[in-house]
Amino acid sequence: MTPELATPVIDTHVILRDGDKMLLSQRGAPYGHGRWHMPSGKLDRGEPLSVGAARELREETGVTVDPRHLRLVHTVHHHQGGGIERIGFFFEATEWTGEPENREPEKCLRLQWFTVHDLPEDIIEYPEAGLLGYLEGDQSLTEHGWS
Repeated sequence: MTPELATPVIDTHVILRDGDKMLLSQRGAPYGHGRWHMPSGKLDRGEPLSVGAARELREETGVTVDPRHLRLVHTVHHHQGGGIERIGFFFEATEWTGEPENREPEKCLRLQWFTVHDLPEDIIEYPEAGLLGYLEGDQSLTEHGWS
């Protein structure tokens, strides 16, 4: 019997860095309402990862980054439950144009800069796993939510 192939959702997350500060957004949608995460979203079919990450960042914050200036810094294979798997690719952006503004107020309560030394305690677990993997830098892959 041939095993069923995984069909994970592919997510991109962008860690927008300005020195020791990084931009986080506070969720306004039902999942994770009021909690923090990075600008992120799902990859469109036929779209390269870096292009999708740059698109999501622009759609959510108005910030434009050249996909070639995004650096892949961590990957998370997340088991969401209910038979849903996600693979999240976390990119760092240190060069961009524009000032961050909340472009999706129906999904985001606000954007805020935090220092890497004083992050909020209520970051959603899945993006937090990627963020901590990036900040700790001791591995390139985190498997999250698997028993």
